[in-house]
Amino acid sequence: MKTLSFFTLLLFLSSALTPAQDRKTLYDFSVNSINGNDYNLSQLKGKKVLIVNTASKCGNTPQYAELQELYDTYNDKGFIIIGFPANNFMSQEPGTNEEIATFCRINYGVTFPMMEKISVKGKDMHPLYAWLTQKSQNGKFDAEVSWNFQKFMIDEKGNVVGFAKPTTNPMSDEIVNWIKGTEIIK
Repeated sequence: MKTLSFFTLLLFLSSALTPAQDRKTLYDFSVNSINGNDYNLSQLKGKKVLIVNTASKCGNTPQYAELQELYDTYNDKGFIIIGFPANNFMSQEPGTNEEIATFCRINYGVTFPMMEKISVKGKDMHPLYAWLTQKSQNGKFDAEVSWNFQKFMIDEKGNVVGFAKPTTNPMSDEIVNWIKGTEIIK
């Protein structure tokens, strides 16, 4: 009888632990750069990552300048920004990947990695964004993308730890303190 109870408990504990052990991290994803090259996100191990859905014809588009400033300030301190152009909100990113890359370089001097245009919500949502926005996949929270320039914070172990609203300035205390490690994101 004791043996049966022990095995029942062991089976229960192993099934309870399995989902967390199987949970994906950022490092399980591969995407395409804006130039069409494979970009394996596992190369970012050990870095804090800010993932941002971007658009060229949005009221928030000037945030590219602050994103670049943030990248320039903290890139050599284990931090990186990854931009994902998306056309999900009022068709504010109608361009091709080549047009988007040119726009970002000419108008804002963007040097942080930009990926190919994807969908960040809806039926055709990219798997990375499904992971970022669904607690069942990320284990942390549900966070629907509400507009262009929503920012997701990923820790050095590849776990999503927080997000900032589209209107949050990239140089805000919330984001800078997270990068510096002086504030815990909830």
